[in-house]
Amino acid sequence: MNLLQSLDYSVLQQCMHCGMCLPTCPTYVETKRERNSPRGRISLMRSVADGELTVSREFADEMYYCLGCLACQTACPAGVNYAELFETSRAEIERSGVAQTPERDFWRWLTLNVLFMHPRLLRLTGWALRLWQKTSMDRLMRRVGFFGLLPKHLRDLEPQTPKVAEAFSDTLIAPVESPDLLAKPKYRVGLLTGCVQDLAFSNINRDTVDVLLANDCEVITPRAQSCCGSLHAHNGELELARELARRQIDTFDLDSLDAVITNAGGCGSHLKQYGHLLHADPFYAARARQWDRKVKDIHEWLAHIGIRKPEHGAEVSEVTYHESCHLCHGQKVSSQPRQVLQAIPGLVLKELPESNWCCGSAGIYNITQPEQSAKLLTRKVGHIKATHSTCVATSNPGCHLQLANGLRGSGVEVSQPVTLLAQAYRQAGKV
Repeated sequence: MNLLQSLDYSVLQQCMHCGMCLPTCPTYVETKRERNSPRGRISLMRSVADGELTVSREFADEMYYCLGCLACQTACPAGVNYAELFETSRAEIERSGVAQTPERDFWRWLTLNVLFMHPRLLRLTGWALRLWQKTSMDRLMRRVGFFGLLPKHLRDLEPQTPKVAEAFSDTLIAPVESPDLLAKPKYRVGLLTGCVQDLAFSNINRDTVDVLLANDCEVITPRAQSCCGSLHAHNGELELARELARRQIDTFDLDSLDAVITNAGGCGSHLKQYGHLLHADPFYAARARQWDRKVKDIHEWLAHIGIRKPEHGAEVSEVTYHESCHLCHGQKVSSQPRQVLQAIPGLVLKELPESNWCCGSAGIYNITQPEQSAKLLTRKVGHIKATHSTCVATSNPGCHLQLANGLRGSGVEVSQPVTLLAQAYRQAGKV
């Protein structure tokens, strides 16, 4: 029995083939092929579950051509759980081995099984990359043409390498921070520092803490946190995702916290699914359900408790907002980031056309499907420039990196709503 056959069959039956998802799917809009649409992919999944179709390399290529942006879930009137179908299909592809090649297996093993399962090793790798960048070895290698010796797909990726932060989150943030040592804070929250967020955007984690402090929250930040497991779940490694979910749950004393805060859209969408991921685990099922209730996106949490309006503005005046797919479609958090931006005095928020259309980052999609990713990025950058904003805000590290690459040299800054709010608080001396 394959994994799709083990699913509750009603999940596969939900799709009514109404076509409401078609205009929201970036791959279908690009190719106009039924198989590249959500309902087309669900038909393929159902054929596999019914035993009419085998899990083949062609099936694998189709499932990995999907962005997993979940725009179809927002559009679907029947409430199809496409995320579960998508992840189960990829897990079956990996279990069957139909997509295996020596090169693919090596990179999956190095990233999914080694680096992202061992947080200290990941940080050591980040430290080495930081040293490489600080000593300008990357620029020297470009100048002498070293990267031209690499295979084309690796050569094309090199300019997209993120700049590693000067310091990681554990250096910038104390294990416990309180807004006022003389008064009891109104809320007590935990902070998730992430993996890519920690390596490339630890400053945003610091900004998140400062915003929480300014809104009367005591912040607990455990040391050397693990990856949340979203990368593993989205790429067919559900057992590794479960192991990482257990680690995260063990890291926090949930009974003592009002919320566990995440500031990365893609991570947050997965973090809120631990209850489903561990529903069959007799030791973790109840705690995973408690975890799901406690996890809140930073913008969602601020809107819930009431944002303390800053007295001063941020460092930019005109901003447009790009929605992370998994924040708006996965978590259904759409208005709250806009509320954060609109709370900043003097800031003009310009609505971005197709704000919830995928930018092409989609986890590692820009690595596995560079041509389609580039088309989506070009479309997104065109809309951003059309707003004539000096800054675009987003709420996911993958989107942040993708937009920064697309806007390089344009004069448009890429930031995050929580960073702009933190700047406004600092202007008023509130943190």
